[in-house]
Amino acid sequence: MPELKLPFFGHGGDYNPDQWRDRPDILEEDIRLMKLAGCNLMSVGIFAWSALEPEEGRFDFDWLEDVLDRFAENGISAFLATPSGARPAWMSERYPEVLRVREDGQRNLHGGRHNHCFTSPVYREFVRRINAALAGRFGHHPAVVGWHVSNEYGGACHCELCQEAFRAFLKETYGSLDALNRAWWTGFWSKTYTDWRQLHSPSRFGEATLHGLNLSWKRFVTHQTVDFMRAEVAPLRAVAPNLPVTTNLMTLYDGLDPFRFASVVDFASYDSYPRWGADDASEAALAAMNYDIMRCILHRPFALMESTPSQVNWQDVCKLKKPGMHLLSSLHAVAHGADTVQYFQWRKSRGAPEKFHGAVVDHVGHEHTRTFRDVAEVGRTLPKLAGMLGAPTPARAALVFDWENRWALEDSQGPRREKHYEDTVLEHYRALRRCGVDVDVIEEGADLSGYALVAAPMLYMVKPGVAEALESFVRGGGTFVATCHTGCVDRDDLCFLGGFPGPLRRLLGVWIEETDALYDGETNGIRAEDGQTYACSTLCDLIHAETARVTGTYAADFYAGTPAVTVNAFGAGRAHYIATRPGLDFLTAFYRRRLAEAGVEPLCADLPDGVEVSSRASASGRYLFAMNFSGKPARIRLPVGTDMLTGEAAGGDTALGVNGVAVIRVDAAT
Repeated sequence: MPELKLPFFGHGGDYNPDQWRDRPDILEEDIRLMKLAGCNLMSVGIFAWSALEPEEGRFDFDWLEDVLDRFAENGISAFLATPSGARPAWMSERYPEVLRVREDGQRNLHGGRHNHCFTSPVYREFVRRINAALAGRFGHHPAVVGWHVSNEYGGACHCELCQEAFRAFLKETYGSLDALNRAWWTGFWSKTYTDWRQLHSPSRFGEATLHGLNLSWKRFVTHQTVDFMRAEVAPLRAVAPNLPVTTNLMTLYDGLDPFRFASVVDFASYDSYPRWGADDASEAALAAMNYDIMRCILHRPFALMESTPSQVNWQDVCKLKKPGMHLLSSLHAVAHGADTVQYFQWRKSRGAPEKFHGAVVDHVGHEHTRTFRDVAEVGRTLPKLAGMLGAPTPARAALVFDWENRWALEDSQGPRREKHYEDTVLEHYRALRRCGVDVDVIEEGADLSGYALVAAPMLYMVKPGVAEALESFVRGGGTFVATCHTGCVDRDDLCFLGGFPGPLRRLLGVWIEETDALYDGETNGIRAEDGQTYACSTLCDLIHAETARVTGTYAADFYAGTPAVTVNAFGAGRAHYIATRPGLDFLTAFYRRRLAEAGVEPLCADLPDGVEVSSRASASGRYLFAMNFSGKPARIRLPVGTDMLTGEAAGGDTALGVNGVAVIRVDAAT
């Protein structure tokens, strides 16, 4: 598979010249402004199907070729998009089967985007045909450096074609109806299936209470989307096998498992829209965790395909970026493995839903704006970091965030409806980052070699082979951390028999007898090994320490004094169990000790609240980013090296202003 190997950090964004074909003066001006802003990489052709094929079978690519030719003449590269995200009206009118069907069986009207059936042979053929034509015309164009396939895949179709595909998926998965009925526990409420034709997608108007059905449908939707993308990519690879392909993924999007796209993309790409101006430290942590997920899909750098240079238009409150935040937030993505910084959008649209969405070029049409100056600053900064282009992040700590585990948790009823899985994982992530270490965010079952510490908060679902892999990891000297609501169900969402945490019971050395659910706002406490008492919330496992040693106890309620935190020696390593959901203060102190025991040294010790460090490593040295999201000036002690933004010697006691960032290269020998 080809990789994205740009000779420069990509800088640019979504460009929609199809919206301005009646204004050649604007198209000419765009080239001047791109060069002025230091933009060298544009995504072109997204949602342009109506302009590319205005009527069935008649392609109009001349306008696109003119744009790409201008790019090549001016040193600007392009990700060329396939237009499948939204089909033209003529197709919906003549071929209504391409439109999606809702869970109530009603077919949608034409409109919106991704309002199409991924299974439809008719839609797949239209996509294949236009993609083949685009590849034939532009697959070897000097401006094109990669394919931007569709845009933010999402949603599902419930038509009969998809129902048949779902049944085929279930037959492949389970082999027989008897096996499916056992896996889904269909004897409950007399739901046993006796014919494959009886199976339908989950629906509020039919069956939606079988957890095995719901989980299988979510798996199928991801499977079918990836299969559709694979069909999209085939004609592109046939003509231009050396051009890498990607599709842009979204922030913790629940509907698709991003790790499954590893089989079809050559590089991951991501659309990032934090709510800057609310709680920047929290927003930065969430953005960073998403970046680390993207980096770990293929374990190599990714593309920041979309971000806003100013504000969005779809959040409840759309704040402007404060001075310094655009450079800081852009370098934040680079710090976590991005090799491009791109925006939605280059030029603001005059109409339709995103006419007020932030853009590099505002409706005023010139460069004399604060936003343009901020973008140009990024354009001047990225070339200074060229030495780290393609460089990986050498993380020795990993955090498990698994989509199928998430789906199963969301569907389970009890011990409380909202388990706060995403928030819990993010709290553990923030604590590890507070300790000054790089973190990989991986799926359940990922390769654990190279890590010293692995944490898997709320690993409710334990898939086949995972317990054995974790035992091998800890036996070999690794540190494993688990939390409440772990080891409850198998991959089909069937409860383990013999006591929770199921197949992890031997490794963790505990038996979970009961789990108490706390009301919103209700807390208990952990009397911890450092002598302090820390608040905990949400869930409290009542556990028996079997082979484990107790390192913390509950402070209140009828189970006061019983184990809340344990450690189990297992081979050369240790497995820790946190039986509840503590806050950031406990987790930071806990992980600081665990990392030290595991021999993981921090990039920077004693980080102030709201200051993050992250690194990338190349043959020439390690590049350390220090980023201040605290909203106030901060001081930090950095290793001695070279300031990549000024070229001067730097390190030691370092001041970071509000929204300040420092990038230090520490030579490999040092």
